[in-house]
Amino acid sequence: MGDDWFASYATALRSYLAEGGPEHLAAARDLGRSAAREGIGVADLVADHFRRVGDRQADAQPFLLETLAAVDAAAREPALRYEAQRARADHFENRDAFQTALVNSLQEGFFVVDRSGTIVEVNDAFGTITGYGAEGLPYAWPYPWLTDEDDARRRLSALFRLGSLQSETPIRHPDGHLSCAEVSINSVTAGGGQRNAFVGTIRDVTAARASAARESAVVRLATAVGIATSVAEVLDILLDELRSTIDLHGVTAVTWDRTGGASVVQVAGSPEVTSWRELDPFLRDRFDEARVWPPLSVRAIGTAGPAGPWLGMMAVLSGGAPTALWLQHGEPRYVSEDDRLLITALVGHLSLAVQHVRQFETAREASLTLQRTMMPTTKPPVGFAVRYEPAVSPLEIGGDWYDVLAIGDHRIGIIVGDCVGSGLASAAVMGQLRSSARVLLVNGTAPGRLLDELDSAAALIAGAFCTTVFVGIIDTRTGEMDYSSAGHVPALLAVPGVEPQMLTEATSVPLAVRKAGPRPQESVTLAPNSTLMLYTDGLVERREDVIDNGIRRAGEVLAETVEEPADVVADAVLDKLAPRGGFDDDVAIVVYRRPPAPLEIDVVATPDRLADIRDQLTRWLRATGIPDELAGDIVLVVNEACTNSIEHGYRDAEPGRLLVCAEAQGRGICIHVSDFGSWKRPAPNPRTRGRGVPLMRAVSGDVTFDGTVSGTSVTMTFDLG
Repeated sequence: MGDDWFASYATALRSYLAEGGPEHLAAARDLGRSAAREGIGVADLVADHFRRVGDRQADAQPFLLETLAAVDAAAREPALRYEAQRARADHFENRDAFQTALVNSLQEGFFVVDRSGTIVEVNDAFGTITGYGAEGLPYAWPYPWLTDEDDARRRLSALFRLGSLQSETPIRHPDGHLSCAEVSINSVTAGGGQRNAFVGTIRDVTAARASAARESAVVRLATAVGIATSVAEVLDILLDELRSTIDLHGVTAVTWDRTGGASVVQVAGSPEVTSWRELDPFLRDRFDEARVWPPLSVRAIGTAGPAGPWLGMMAVLSGGAPTALWLQHGEPRYVSEDDRLLITALVGHLSLAVQHVRQFETAREASLTLQRTMMPTTKPPVGFAVRYEPAVSPLEIGGDWYDVLAIGDHRIGIIVGDCVGSGLASAAVMGQLRSSARVLLVNGTAPGRLLDELDSAAALIAGAFCTTVFVGIIDTRTGEMDYSSAGHVPALLAVPGVEPQMLTEATSVPLAVRKAGPRPQESVTLAPNSTLMLYTDGLVERREDVIDNGIRRAGEVLAETVEEPADVVADAVLDKLAPRGGFDDDVAIVVYRRPPAPLEIDVVATPDRLADIRDQLTRWLRATGIPDELAGDIVLVVNEACTNSIEHGYRDAEPGRLLVCAEAQGRGICIHVSDFGSWKRPAPNPRTRGRGVPLMRAVSGDVTFDGTVSGTSVTMTFDLG
C-alpha cells in the first residue's frame, strides 16, 4: 500500500514540475491527506521527495509544503491547524518562514542531522519530547540525552552505512528523569546520489510502553501466583516481578487474626523479621492505619510530607483474613501514576492468590494429618531406619506405605507397599491394605500366605487393583529372612566387599491380578553387618530413564554406605537419588542393618581392663546403630557395673573372670555383666561410693541383679522405642 502512494506522489510531482499551477498543488494536498490515512511517515515522505527532485529542490518546494501541511492537518486537527498555517503563511515574507512555522506546528519531533552526526535543526516538539530545544543547537555527538553511548554509536554507524534507521531509545531529560522515544531517520540525497544530510522524526512512546509493561507484569504475576502453594511463595514471586519495575526491595505481609490473636508476619526480601514486635515502630503504625482501609486500597507512604518522595506503598487485600502488604522501595522515590496503576491492577490478583494458598494450606495440613495417622508412630527396632518422602504434589499425600513390626522376641516383620495413583483416594486404599497386612503379620502369617490373604482383601477394596507389596520376616538371632513380593521393585541386600544383590527369587504379580497358584516364598540369610533396603518405585523411577538404572544407582549408594548405621544409609539414599526438583512420586524406604554378632568380653577383673571394655563396647554399639548420646550413657553404666564387680566380686582371692555380654534384641539392647566371686561387705562409711546402682536404674529401662555364692550377674536393658 505504501509503494502505491509513493508512485502516485512521484507522478503528481513530475506533473507539477512540468506544468505548475494550482490544480497540481491541490493534488499535493490530496496526497498529504491520504498519506496520513495510510500511515506514511513524515521522514519517509521528505526523504523520498528529495531523492526525486534532484537539483530542482527550489522549484519543488511548494509541492512538498502543500503535502506536509495536508499530512499534519489530516492527522492532527483536520481543518483548524491547516487553515491556521495557510493564514499565517500570507504574512510571511517568503516560503522559508512558512516552512519553519509549519515544521514547528508538527506534534512529532523533527530534526536534521548533518554528515558529521551533529543535529543542526529541531522543531519545538523535539524540545518538548527530549528537553533539549532549538536554543541549544547545534547538538554535537555524543548527544546529551543519551543513556547508552555505545549502543547509540552502533546505531549512528548503521545509519551512515544504510541511510535509514528505525528504533526505540531511552531519553534522559535535563532533570534526570527517563522517557522512551521512537525514532525514524532517513537520508536526504542530492542529485548526484550523495547523502548530504539526514532528516528524522521522534515520538514520545513512554506512556504506551509503560502501559504495555504494566499489562505484561500483571499477566506474568497473575500466572505465577496462580500456581503458588504458600503465602511465602506469593511474596517471593511479587518481589521478583517488581524488583526492577518499581525498585522493590522487600515485601512484608501482615495478617490479623479475627479472634484477636497475634498477627502473622511474613517477609520476602529485606528486612528479615518474623514477628509483629520485630517490625519497625513506624511500619507498625502504618499497618494499624491500613487495618481500617477499604479492601483493595493502595497508598504511597513516606515521611517527607504529601508530595513525597515515598518509602513504599501499602496495599490492603480483599477476602479471607484481613491482610495488608508493605511494598518497600530500595531508596525513597517519587511514585508515578503508572506505579500506582500497576499495584492497583496487581492487588486483585494477589488477593485471589492469597485466598487460594490459604485454602491449599488448610487442605495440606488435613492431608498430612491423615498421612501421619496412617504411618507407624513408634520407633523401629534396633538396626532399622524408615523414611517417607512425599511427592512434590498439591496435597503431598499418596499410596506408598511401610511397616516394621516386632513379632515375638526374635522375629521382625517388614512390609513396603505402593498403591496405584496418588491423592486421598490412594491413601484410603493404602490405609485399608496396611491394616489388613498388620493383622496378618501379628498373627504370624508367613510372607507368601500373607500376600495370598491380601489378594482376597484387595479384591473387596475399590482402587486396590495392581497394588505392589514386598513382605519379609527376619529372625534376628539367625539373620534368616523369609520373603515374598507381589510385583514390587526388588529389595537390595549389600554385604561389605560384595556387589549388592537384588532379591528377585519370590516375585509374582501385583495384588488382585489373576495368578496361577499360591504366592512363592524364598529365604535369604542376612549376614552380620549386612544392609537390607526395601523401597517404593518413586525412589528409582524417572520419566527420562529406565528403572533398571535407578535400581543400579540405589545399589551403588547402598554399597558406599554399607558400613554406616541404618539412619545414615537412609538419608544418603534420599539425598543422592532425589531429582533436582524433588521426587515426583511418593517414596517409602525401610533400611535394616543387621547388628553385629552379640558382643562377648571375657577378661580378668582388674581396673586396667576397664578402658578396653569401654572401647570394645563403644565400637559394637556404633556398629549396631545406637545413637551416640544413648551409646555414651550405656558405656557409662556398664563401666559402673564392671567397676563394682572388680571392687567387690573377689574378696581375698585373686581376681577372677569378668564377663560382659551385649546383644541387640527387638527394640533395645540387653547387656549382662557377670563375675564369679563373692562380694565384700559394704564399707560402713562409703562416702562418695554406692551410687552405681541408682545410676544404672536411671539410665537403663530395667535392671535385675542375681547374686549367689558362685557369682553375681547384673542384667540391664536399654529400650530404643
